[in-house]
Amino acid sequence: MGANLRQVAERAGVSVRTVSNVVSGFPLVSPQTRERVQRVIDELQYKPNAAARHLRGGRSGLVALVLPEIASPYFGELAGHLADGAEAYAWTLLVQQTGGDAARERELLDGVRGQSVDGLIVSPWALSPAELTRRPDSAPLVLLGEQDADGLLDHVAIDNVAAAAALTRHLIESGRTRIAAVGLQPHLENGTAARRAQGYRQALAAAGIPYGKELEVDVKSLHRADGAAAMNRLLDSGTEFDAVFCFTDQLALGAMHVAIERGLRVPEDLAVAGFDDIEDGRYANPALTTVSPDKAALADAALACLAERVARRDDPPPARRIIVPYHLEVRGSAPLNGGSR
Repeated sequence: MGANLRQVAERAGVSVRTVSNVVSGFPLVSPQTRERVQRVIDELQYKPNAAARHLRGGRSGLVALVLPEIASPYFGELAGHLADGAEAYAWTLLVQQTGGDAARERELLDGVRGQSVDGLIVSPWALSPAELTRRPDSAPLVLLGEQDADGLLDHVAIDNVAAAAALTRHLIESGRTRIAAVGLQPHLENGTAARRAQGYRQALAAAGIPYGKELEVDVKSLHRADGAAAMNRLLDSGTEFDAVFCFTDQLALGAMHVAIERGLRVPEDLAVAGFDDIEDGRYANPALTTVSPDKAALADAALACLAERVARRDDPPPARRIIVPYHLEVRGSAPLNGGSR
């Protein structure tokens, strides 16, 4: 049998309560004591009984993650970071998808298949923050994505306006002046596409380059097929363009596939850039220039917010908006020198 709590306490020379506080992540333990107890935990290979600990605290140890699409590479990577990070809080992550459907979002927010959860991390495409706060379940909730939380909820995101502007500036600095934007979604309420379009337009305006509606392409969804269809529409329209900024990497990969298939050289004839830095883009030919959000930081910030709200349910802190970093990954599909055209 493995070591128990009392054996750890005796070996470390502390009380059982102190060991329990260290295991539970209770902050009011001195660094020296925490280090000593953790060393003994490691030596004795003590495995806390998470279920019993949660039960004593009136908690389930379950946290729900509600995403639009599990199959999306971006959301898949983010879910992986969240699942890894949840282990540090002794949480089990329940992952559910909504397809961006309002009824499905409401159903999951009202209760995750009968499970009692300690909190939720949600990336909604259909419901507003006001609707999210009106749900019957009182479990703490943290909002991911670009839907404005209106100060009602903890909100973790990157600055999509600034990121889109930075990528558009990169394309301009590489010598492109007719830059198409693929990925507007006027039928959705989540705000991500609108903010990326805003950053795109701001960068063009700052450079004195007019943007035209003929260069902005709406899509129904954000998949490769939608990017391919958008590129076909652009090419068939006769509109002149020398670069395309796609609002996701999946769109960019579909668009680049069609461009090459139809005889364009990337990047010599056409620069292609995306957003999300998914793994597929790194191994495309040419490799995809993209905005790389810090997905690990997004996950860490969301979990930290939720942990504080779970611990302070009787005295919740004010809602916060946390902006995490991003950077540009400049690769072969849109190099700074623009390619030899």
